[in-house]
Amino acid sequence: MMNLNLRNPVAFFDLESTGTNISTDRIVEISILKVYPDGKEEIKTSLINPTIPIPKETSAIHGIFDEDVKDSPTFKEISKEYHQFLTGADLAGFNVLKFDIPLLVEEFLRAGIDFDIEKRNILDSQKIFHMMEKRNLAAAYKFYCGQTLENAHSAEADTIASYEVFKAQISLYNGAEAEDLQGNKLGIFENDMKKIHSILNEKMVDLAGRFIFNEDGVECFNFGKHKGKTIEQVLKEEPSYYDWMMKGDFPLDTKRKFTQVKLRAFNQR
Repeated sequence: MMNLNLRNPVAFFDLESTGTNISTDRIVEISILKVYPDGKEEIKTSLINPTIPIPKETSAIHGIFDEDVKDSPTFKEISKEYHQFLTGADLAGFNVLKFDIPLLVEEFLRAGIDFDIEKRNILDSQKIFHMMEKRNLAAAYKFYCGQTLENAHSAEADTIASYEVFKAQISLYNGAEAEDLQGNKLGIFENDMKKIHSILNEKMVDLAGRFIFNEDGVECFNFGKHKGKTIEQVLKEEPSYYDWMMKGDFPLDTKRKFTQVKLRAFNQR
């Protein structure tokens, strides 16, 4: 495998956190692999006390619980050490641009450190992956069916190709266990349309994904300040939120689902 041609050190890193809200969530683990131009590698990993509770659904994903970090340093306590470690280094990782880097910068700012990324190269492996390995129907047809899709973007050709790809997927994955992006087990993939639907859309409430089912099968918010709360809880705590969403720029399907839950809650009183 080719060695990296480096002018500056590159810091490959990954964060585990209490959640996905950059403003309110906190880092619970950080790991940085620093690669130097001469090929030397140095790794630094720390558990971090986030100073806020780690939600159980988040702990189920990364395996880090409140008990594991109660005696760990806070990010502020190790911020200078990590800032020094990252001095002069470019930043790299998989899907770091949308979450890991913004959260890291946010944590440094909370600690009173202006972590400047303007002069650093940002190297995101996921963007390279998506850029170089196409994920459109033609690529899927080539991968699963071994054929070139002729007349791509004509409705009939795309429809037939979708059918052929689906059949090939059934054949290839039948009996395999499906996982989501976090590695959570979703069930056995098999030639049963109801089961496939369940695997693909298990948590979906509305088509836009504004609401999802939680672990207890109850509809909850998947965005904004009420993310993670059940719809019924929000309707009780902030009834005006319903009117705000009804007047807002949300899909009609989302508003319909919200109204259905509201009516159900009202009828159960």
